[in-house]
Amino acid sequence: QVQLAESGGGLVQVGGSLRISCAASTVSFSRYAMAWFRQAPGKQREWLAAISGSGTPNYADSMKGRFTISRDNARNTAYLQMDSLKFEDTANYICAARLNSRSTWDYWGQGTQVTVSS
Repeated sequence: QVQLAESGGGLVQVGGSLRISCAASTVSFSRYAMAWFRQAPGKQREWLAAISGSGTPNYADSMKGRFTISRDNARNTAYLQMDSLKFEDTANYICAARLNSRSTWDYWGQGTQVTVSS
């Protein structure tokens, strides 16, 4: 089992930046791909980005250029850097993990709330 704990969410102004983190409880962090999703009230969960165990990123087209996913395998932590934030980025941001060899996301965190305001 892998437990995931997100942190770093909060209130940020339009146009601002925020970096959120996802800490994983595993000694084999590099064996897991990591991903970020978000879910706003009344909307479906949306995939944002993923990163392989070796650090290769992949983004949803709508996120390219504003969001950057990264990871620090020594700290068992994945990150999502969010720039030029918009009102519509307000959501609960959730991280997920899967073994590099699998195609489904098996482990999920509870999320961290990001609210973009004027």
